[in-house]
Amino acid sequence: MTENPIRAPRRFARAVRPWSLLAAGVVVGGALGGAYGRLEPRTYTATSYVIAVPTDRSDTASTQGFAQAYGRVATQLAVLGDAQMWAGVPVNTLRNSVQTETSPDAPMVAVSATSRHPLQAADMANAVARSLAQHANDTKADTHVELLQFSRALKPTAPSSASPKVTGLVGASAGGLLGGLVLLVRPRRREEVTGTAVQASVPGPAVAADVHGQL
Repeated sequence: MTENPIRAPRRFARAVRPWSLLAAGVVVGGALGGAYGRLEPRTYTATSYVIAVPTDRSDTASTQGFAQAYGRVATQLAVLGDAQMWAGVPVNTLRNSVQTETSPDAPMVAVSATSRHPLQAADMANAVARSLAQHANDTKADTHVELLQFSRALKPTAPSSASPKVTGLVGASAGGLLGGLVLLVRPRRREEVTGTAVQASVPGPAVAADVHGQL
């Protein structure tokens, strides 16, 4: 008789030991994560900082608000259009590679750029920071706030992307979690569900006496 194709995977899942599913998930996940870390190209990140300072007709308190505003407009087309000339890359590359971050405690804007080439990452960060400072200073007569370059971006010496060891650990963790989920949903034996074992039927004393009397 041909075995029911639906019951075959269930019997296989029952026969597999729980620890083997977890081990297989960890091994396969770690291998895939490590392979991804090796095949994915390395990326580098460089950061340039600009700071807002008050002029003679302004105070320090107002610079914090202008720094927040400058951080939001740093990736706008007007700023990136001028920055592309100094960075030597198209505007779309700058838009996809540059990010800004502001501090709630200091009137400072961090301009970060990511690229597969470390020198290009530094050039893009410095170009956007320079263009942002120029646009801000064009209106300093009205805002009474000047934007100065606080620190130039340097060529990064180490990649900012995750190493194969890190991606391997992440993959192993994900594989172990997936193996645990498989254990939770796998079919269980009836004894595992009820918590009792199947016992052989033994006749009671009265039944045994009747059988002996008939003999």
